[in-house]
Amino acid sequence: MKRLLLSILFLIQTMVVFSQEASLQGKVIDSKTLKPLQNVVLTIESTNQSKVSNSNGVFKFDKVPSGNHSLIVTYTGYTTQVFQLELTEGELLDLGTVVIEEDITTERQLSLVTITENDLGDDNSGSESTSGLLQASRDVFQQAAAFNWGLARFRIRGLDNEYGVTMINGLTMNKLYDGRPQWSNWGGLNDATRNQEFSMGTTPSDYTFGNILGTQEINTRASFYRPGNRVTFSGTNTNYSWRAMATHASGFNSKGWAYTLSASRRWAQEGHFEGTDYSANSFFASVEKKINDKHSLNLTSIFAQNSRGKSSPNTQEVTDLMGYKYNSYWGYQNGKKRNSRDKDIQEPMLILSHYWKMNENNRLNTNISYQSGSIGNSRIDFTNGNNPDPTYYRNLPSYFLNTFDNDGNYTPNQVGADNARNFFLNNSQINWNAMYIANQNSSFGGRSIYALYEDRTDDDQFNANSILTSSLSDNVSLNAGVSFKKLKSHNFQNLVDLLGGNYYLDIDQFYVGDASQSDLNNPNRQVGEGDTYGYNYNLHANVADAFTQFKFTYNKVDFYLAQSFSRTEYQREGLYRNGIYANNSYGDSEKVKFENFGFKGGLTYKITGRHLLSFNAGYLTKAPNLRNTFSNARLNNNYTPDLESENIMSLDANYIIRAPKLKARLTGFMTKIQNTREISFYYAENISDVVGDEDAFISEIVTGINKKNIGAELGIEYQITSTLKVTGAASYGQYIYDNNPNLYINDDAQASATNTNPLTSYGKSYLKDYKQAGMPQQAYSLGLEYRSPKFWWVGANVNYLADSYIDVSNVLRTDNFTLDNSGISFDGADEATVRRLLKQEKFDSFTLVNLIGGKSWRISKKNRNTVGFFASINNLFDIEYKTGGFEQSRKATFPDLQQDLVSGTRTFGPKYFYGYGRTYFLNFYLNI
Repeated sequence: MKRLLLSILFLIQTMVVFSQEASLQGKVIDSKTLKPLQNVVLTIESTNQSKVSNSNGVFKFDKVPSGNHSLIVTYTGYTTQVFQLELTEGELLDLGTVVIEEDITTERQLSLVTITENDLGDDNSGSESTSGLLQASRDVFQQAAAFNWGLARFRIRGLDNEYGVTMINGLTMNKLYDGRPQWSNWGGLNDATRNQEFSMGTTPSDYTFGNILGTQEINTRASFYRPGNRVTFSGTNTNYSWRAMATHASGFNSKGWAYTLSASRRWAQEGHFEGTDYSANSFFASVEKKINDKHSLNLTSIFAQNSRGKSSPNTQEVTDLMGYKYNSYWGYQNGKKRNSRDKDIQEPMLILSHYWKMNENNRLNTNISYQSGSIGNSRIDFTNGNNPDPTYYRNLPSYFLNTFDNDGNYTPNQVGADNARNFFLNNSQINWNAMYIANQNSSFGGRSIYALYEDRTDDDQFNANSILTSSLSDNVSLNAGVSFKKLKSHNFQNLVDLLGGNYYLDIDQFYVGDASQSDLNNPNRQVGEGDTYGYNYNLHANVADAFTQFKFTYNKVDFYLAQSFSRTEYQREGLYRNGIYANNSYGDSEKVKFENFGFKGGLTYKITGRHLLSFNAGYLTKAPNLRNTFSNARLNNNYTPDLESENIMSLDANYIIRAPKLKARLTGFMTKIQNTREISFYYAENISDVVGDEDAFISEIVTGINKKNIGAELGIEYQITSTLKVTGAASYGQYIYDNNPNLYINDDAQASATNTNPLTSYGKSYLKDYKQAGMPQQAYSLGLEYRSPKFWWVGANVNYLADSYIDVSNVLRTDNFTLDNSGISFDGADEATVRRLLKQEKFDSFTLVNLIGGKSWRISKKNRNTVGFFASINNLFDIEYKTGGFEQSRKATFPDLQQDLVSGTRTFGPKYFYGYGRTYFLNFYLNI
């Protein structure tokens, strides 16, 4: 293999006729302060050469092929500059001073965190917008996707962000639990995370093999920050109301030390939606010691604590009664709003990095990190009491309208519906006081009927990697890396507040005898605040991977080849002996192992220096995440059926224009993701043979899901004059399910000593050609921006978003929906009627108009001190729109669904999420 590789490299080298060499030098300065800029990256596009400016802003290329070239100048926080050069053989081209201008539009990144932190689900499942992944990008299309379409939860190429890789100092930040980055782990530290690189799709990254959505690398090396101080203060009406942030960067001193410190606070008594309180504190420190010219050590510490109240998805009935901002999760306590569903995150991390410049052609970067902390999602628990949720279905008018007698005759109760409507309108929030009174008057001797608990995850994770960057020749470079990640994840139910009672009993009220016990090793426990109860287990994961990547750069053609291999190992450790699964819950499960690989490659053909064709392709396999590996990890050691790795294929073709006034990219893409799986938990009726017509709390497991995403992207930017620029972006996609996957139901009521894995196969779920949910499949943007030479700018854009669909119920699309227990079709369940009932809901399209602007002033002639502001208004005309929703699966058969529809107002109708109305963001900053 080694001989073959060397032969290929030698053949490629001998096929290329090299031009004679020239040299190039210059000095980079700030346009305002005229001060030199250090660590500016300068790249000659047609070669494999890059240089970084020194402390005096000076750079020099000693050996450059003669001829025409493009010099690309990039620096964090500044606009990218492209210079067309003509180098003559044997001569030095001195560019003199290269002036670059601060990109004041980067202030927009401060507002982006309000999108990426707005998780809708308890398990981070709402973080499906890919906007946070694009902060480092300067591509016109990707900027539109992040800033203009992100509020509508737009996803690049229809991909969830688990298919992107987010890294800090080369270490992957994606959670092993669900594959998604937890943005809140570094939320509020925008100044500290500004040094970023982004690779789109399967294009090469210097740090990892990556995935099909792209790679975002955040560099926190202390010497890479611009020396100085920065203070910002912001106001907004999105997730939070106010924000204060301060950052100091020292640069290297005479003893080889550099450090950067940053801190911020964000807070709100109530965000855009009712009852959504917010409190976050973030701290960052990075210290670097330059040992000598070859070795440097850097220590980074990040602590970001975040607590926020969630907002509820609601049925159309509830929204019609209360409005789209209504949130059922909160209620008044002692005159203040208290949210029952808070998400609390604090997972501090330490990263130690070693940078080794082995020689001019080889560099090795080694990192180790340790991260620990907790994520908690609170909610109300109750035993022997009424459901405290004000939107509980028995509290709403539709419950009284959709009623039938024992003979199946429709018997609506209009009086009951009117009374329920009036009661709900007057009691639409959680009644905290009533729960305190119920607990204090409990007939169980001080035992709480109601309690507040949190689903808690305490993670301890060790991560290490080593990345080699090597220049094998003037035209060939190598990136290679190995990494290892070890996770211990403690998952348990933590009692937060007894709500005035003395203790809570650790039993499951829906079962009797031993089955009601959470832990047979400690039955009938009386638990207090801070105690663990309900469920208690550890998840263990070990992941090792390696990659190599070769990049070849020539005058007319660039191409790359990369490959990866990984090994993943999971295991559950039960800490409770659950009464339902007495023989299959306590102790260690069997280990499950996955071995995965990936290959990708691409080619760029340079028609001219301004017109390029680019092609990328990748194929990889991916281990299932922890969330989808266990069928019900809270109660037992069972793995999900048909447990295999995902198969992923991605193709794209691009036409790129890089002219002085015109920049554009047109892309066509196709992605296939095969053998994915989904797990959900809900109450269902008529779905269990054991409980008959009663409600059953089940877990639904869908395996072997195939998805196909096809579409096109366009981003275009034209500089009309030196001050006026027009931008456009468009995305058109067809994101569908590509097969009929298998569906299983796990009903705990069927478990027994001999049936430790009570799975029932429901056959195929007929999902083929249904649309993937939760994002617009069409998006268009047109913008105009004016940038004054006096450092102020203003812009506006119009955005049209369409083809967004609801998340359909899987079990409703099985034979269980149309066939009774004897296999005969239900009366009236003909094909036309069933198709009408199961037609996927398409949300209305909508148009959003956004305004942005900013201004900066130089306040000192002797230094770089500046003051400025950035302001934006999103959704100027206060358009109400749905960003997502899901069908409820409770009415799982044709007759049940027909009865739920009879009055025209569904009791168990779909639940919807809504986007923000008119919002603003205003930021003031001072650089000294």
